[in-house]
Amino acid sequence: MEIVYQLTSDNVCELHQLYQNEWWTKGRTLKETQQCVDGSQICIGLVDANDELKGFARVLTDYIFKALIFDVIVSPQYRGQGLGDKLVKLIKQHPELTQVKGFELYCLPELEGFYKGHDFSTDVGEINLMRCTN
Repeated sequence: MEIVYQLTSDNVCELHQLYQNEWWTKGRTLKETQQCVDGSQICIGLVDANDELKGFARVLTDYIFKALIFDVIVSPQYRGQGLGDKLVKLIKQHPELTQVKGFELYCLPELEGFYKGHDFSTDVGEINLMRCTN
């Protein structure tokens, strides 16, 4: 797999297709997918020999205090091959994120073990997640 930091228009279409397989991204339009990629400070893709996107993750950050990781996604036929691990490591080791004091993400309970393997913790003190729907 080759690492890319800029998605081609074909890669954005492939990401959009990957999104349609997941409950948390299903229903996003292609336009919304493009806006999501454009609005993220860091995007990392994993492409195969045919330049087809097989893994993706993105980050919103201030480059010093927080980096919020979103949309860690791997094509179903490539799961279990370490691509998710590779994406998380690439984010945490990204040269533009070396000064970041805290990486954060949302995940389902069944994925806690995966992220704990990357030094994430559910121990966040007295903090509560709050949301306001627009």
